Amino acid sequence: MPLARAKVNLWLNVVGRRADGYHLLDSLVAFTDLADELDVSAASDLSLEIVGPGAAALQEEADNLVLKAARRLAGRAGLAPRAALRLTKRIPVAAGVGGGSADAAAALLALVDHWRVAMPQEELFELAAELGADVPMCLAGRAALVSGVGERLEPAPRLPACAILLVNPGVPLPTPQVFAARQGAFSAERAAPTAWPDLAAFGRELAARGNDLTEAAISLRPEIAEILQALQHSDSIVHAAMSGSGATCFGLYATIDAARRAEAELPPSWWRHAGQLVTG
Repeated sequence: MPLARAKVNLWLNVVGRRADGYHLLDSLVAFTDLADELDVSAASDLSLEIVGPGAAALQEEADNLVLKAARRLAGRAGLAPRAALRLTKRIPVAAGVGGGSADAAAALLALVDHWRVAMPQEELFELAAELGADVPMCLAGRAALVSGVGERLEPAPRLPACAILLVNPGVPLPTPQVFAARQGAFSAERAAPTAWPDLAAFGRELAARGNDLTEAAISLRPEIAEILQALQHSDSIVHAAMSGSGATCFGLYATIDAARRAEAELPPSWWRHAGQLVTG
């Protein structure tokens, strides 16, 4: 079954706003080794069981994106939606790392195979975009330069190998609230880089571009500033920033050992994951 990998916005610039209110973005998105897992088995109807360390946060959710994805796919394919789905939830909810979108993308891929759906890739990506702006990038599942409202994807240059430390204060932060709190002018669009010679150059590029939603997110969740300060002062840090609309932040390190040393210095109340950035 496909893994639902956590995505990270390594930079995120807000470059405009459409007439319908949706913001236009310029972002470099990559994926990590942190992932939810979705298992599918035959059944007479459609059901979803959620287990794992993040399951409790979804128990009150009326209609999970996984179920929405299943019904949309079945409707497009002209099938009755019949499958027993079991989601092992590890990615924090409403945390700026695309957990729900990754789960929806994994559901589409798994059910296309399970139901033997013959659907052109372009149509599958259109269906993904109907579920949410982040679902197409999670469906692609590889580092990408993202524009538009998140629906336009171009392959990113190969990323330098590095470890990543994800940190979340344990509080949800809905994306619409962050965009509503954003103030100031839009960022200018920049040409995409073609390559980075090493991790240090990569870090400098990320720092120059930044995340335009950071101040807005901190105004809603001041804990984010504390996390960023802790990461920025950790040993061997290459770059630290917030991912997406928060509240998850990340630090990049040359080695997993360095990421784990930084992890060990964090307050125990913060959720964290030290792992690898998927660079392919």
